[in-house]
Amino acid sequence: MTRGSLRRIPLRIFSGLLFAALLDSQALAAAPPEVPPPYIAAPAWVLMDHDSGQVLAEHNADKSLPPASLTKLMTAYVLFGKLKSGNLKLDDRIDISQQAWNAKGARLFLRPGSSVRAEDLLKGLIVLSANDAAIALAERVAGSEINFVAEMNAVAHRIGLDHTVFMNATGHDEKGHAATARDLARLAAALIREFPEYYRWFSLKEFSDGRITQYNHNALLWRDLTVDGVKTGQSHSAGFCLIASAHRDGMRLIAVVLGAQDENARVEDGQRLLEHGFRRFETRLLYAADIPAVRPRIWMGDQSTIPLGVGRNLYLTLPRGWHEKLHARVTVRESLNAPVQRGQAVGTIALDLDREPLAEFPLVALKQVGEGNLFQRTIDKIQLWLQ
Repeated sequence: MTRGSLRRIPLRIFSGLLFAALLDSQALAAAPPEVPPPYIAAPAWVLMDHDSGQVLAEHNADKSLPPASLTKLMTAYVLFGKLKSGNLKLDDRIDISQQAWNAKGARLFLRPGSSVRAEDLLKGLIVLSANDAAIALAERVAGSEINFVAEMNAVAHRIGLDHTVFMNATGHDEKGHAATARDLARLAAALIREFPEYYRWFSLKEFSDGRITQYNHNALLWRDLTVDGVKTGQSHSAGFCLIASAHRDGMRLIAVVLGAQDENARVEDGQRLLEHGFRRFETRLLYAADIPAVRPRIWMGDQSTIPLGVGRNLYLTLPRGWHEKLHARVTVRESLNAPVQRGQAVGTIALDLDREPLAEFPLVALKQVGEGNLFQRTIDKIQLWLQ
């Protein structure tokens, strides 16, 4: 490929690499054919691909509704961050306060004045949706549930949950406590992406503290072996809610159902969404973060070529059969001269779908190329003059 040239190249597919969202805030210039969604009885729901971040089907996905114990996904996310930073350790002994003991709803039946390992409280929070465990952990890391909720809202803002407000750490009905199906799907994706070592706890079907064995309310863990989490919730205001994630043949989907009429309805809706996604769509990794798309000539540098790519893993979800209609058009800036810094944009990759523009992304340097020595620069000047 010569400097400044434009050509159509087949998209390369890579596997086994980590997440990077495809679209971010960028809208597609063209759209693939519409796939009719399945019938879902719940008043709000969404189906999202984990790797591309693309929404495959939705209804009232941005409607603010009570999330019930789906709230604990953010409780867990904040606590996992504390584990990662070292501010909480799995072996820490946590004192159980009177406030934690007074928690209503699902509980571990913790005794006030006792102390429990943080890991056991976390598993109780995740597997059993234990409210007493949630409050005890919140008090341990933030001093009080109120302080912890402030952290939850700060994190929600940071990761772009624009229509979510938390008023408590457990999910009990409270005025102003609300989330959307889209925000909850994004939260689930962030948790799976950032904390895979702890996400596996969401697949546990039961938990015992040595006194009582209780069972995970996510019936899809028994019904579908590809489902490995994440959370259920239920309250008077919220109805029956579910976030489910399944992984099949290298593709992970996240389904969120809010406000179902009963336990069976949320299970059926969640399963129907997942089956729809896996049957009708396919996700592929188009460009890997560290693998060059092109290696054009660079002048006046300490190297003669420079690896260029998208700088992040670039995934795309399309209806099955449509990936073969994708092509990429790569454009590199005219007269590419050193020095060039790693991450510096020097061109574009434009995606075409069935000969129509789909999206465009910056083409960036995957490594730094410094200015060449006097001899290298002289040779390049001669070559340029001869062209």
